[in-house]
Amino acid sequence: MEFPYRKLILFLSILSLSTLSALSHSPFSPVDNFLVDCGSTVGSTVDNRLFVPDSAKRDSSLSSSTRSITLRNENPPPNSPQIYSTARAFRRPSKYKFLIRDEGTHMVRLHFQTFNSLKFDWNNSQFHVLVNGFVALADFRAGGVQSPIVMEFLIWVSTGKLVIEFVPAKKSNFAFVNAIEVISAPKDLVADTAKFVSSDKVEDFNGLAKQALQVVHRVNVGGSKVTPFNDSIWRTWITDDEYLEPNSGSKRVYFGGRIKYQDGGASREVGPDNVYNSARVIHSTNASIPKVNMTWVFPAIAGYKYLVRMHFCDIASISIGLLYFNVYVNGNLAYENLDLSMASNYILASPFYADFVVDGDGSGVLRVSVGPSNMSVPYAIDGVLNGIEIMKLNNSMGSLDGDYCAGWVLRNWPSGHVGFVVPLVAAACLLLSISLVMRRKMNAEGFVAWSRLPMDVSEANAKHGNAHPSS
Repeated sequence: MEFPYRKLILFLSILSLSTLSALSHSPFSPVDNFLVDCGSTVGSTVDNRLFVPDSAKRDSSLSSSTRSITLRNENPPPNSPQIYSTARAFRRPSKYKFLIRDEGTHMVRLHFQTFNSLKFDWNNSQFHVLVNGFVALADFRAGGVQSPIVMEFLIWVSTGKLVIEFVPAKKSNFAFVNAIEVISAPKDLVADTAKFVSSDKVEDFNGLAKQALQVVHRVNVGGSKVTPFNDSIWRTWITDDEYLEPNSGSKRVYFGGRIKYQDGGASREVGPDNVYNSARVIHSTNASIPKVNMTWVFPAIAGYKYLVRMHFCDIASISIGLLYFNVYVNGNLAYENLDLSMASNYILASPFYADFVVDGDGSGVLRVSVGPSNMSVPYAIDGVLNGIEIMKLNNSMGSLDGDYCAGWVLRNWPSGHVGFVVPLVAAACLLLSISLVMRRKMNAEGFVAWSRLPMDVSEANAKHGNAHPSS
């Protein structure tokens, strides 16, 4: 199908066919960069980054209504990062406050790992985590988990401070944390609009930037694991093998040349070279087009919306103008006849990404698929995908984990009982829900398109998305 703004986009793309940003790339240097080693008295270096003890006097502070407890692992495993050798534990609600200089999205990473301790029984570790009024974690347990857990959130900050609160679930429980990262995100990391995809339509979804987001999956498609050391904003990308459906007809490809980042396109902070220089492709080796889709299946929870970010970079075609394919999310047609050549200003090996928002349904999974379209070309590449990121959006209660708002969590401590206060919870959280809705409506006014590439799909074509193979 012909997208309504294709001619305008083509003109703007040609106009912006300018200097590749990769030629003059400088390392990302965040304005706010808090790396906190909790419970430690000395700094710890991880991936060439210095985590400072939370007792140090900086633009962050620990506030507790009672004395917190420091924990130390006297026998840490060999080669284990030093930040997991200590922790700070809390018997009562406690908070870390960070003074923020850079308004906008901030990356918040919380590190957890248990270890042998005579002071605490880790089975009693159960707590909630609140970040700037959003419920990030509810009834979180880490007892018995031997490997580190890193929970990552993207939080909009406009008040000059970011507050992380740890609240034990009950008076008999305790909370803890090993390390905290609070980092101002690149300005292009979270666009304010995406495309909402459902079974009957594809439409604009506005106000995305000010939602709370939790990163639940980040996958390097076709490639190896990418560690924080090899990512300009210190992310981890895992391999896609456990999520890829078998018999997908895909082929791994690798690229040894230079990824050509362009101004206005995906930057290195959006996706690193090690994601864009590998991919899975569908390859037509004869005069017929393969009737198969590559499909990845991820766990998802009903009742939440999810941001699905798909990373594309044509590192496999022998020429521009040969790659066309369809994109599906949850079996629904999200983009028909995606033309990567036009999206990348007709330059091979130049990255592009697309954002979609979908509802988590009762199936418990979220499916992402790429497959040939009616414009695909024989003897050519007929589908490509380099990376997938999936992020959970906060629900109407302002929560990323459960049906209770942050205000209720704080007011209900230390009883931990919910039954007799459900009506009050509903009333209090309803007010918060109305506030969030009104804020999103105001944010929607005068939004800027999320991508140079149009994402308009007619309702008629969207309805046929389930007719295409998704596995």
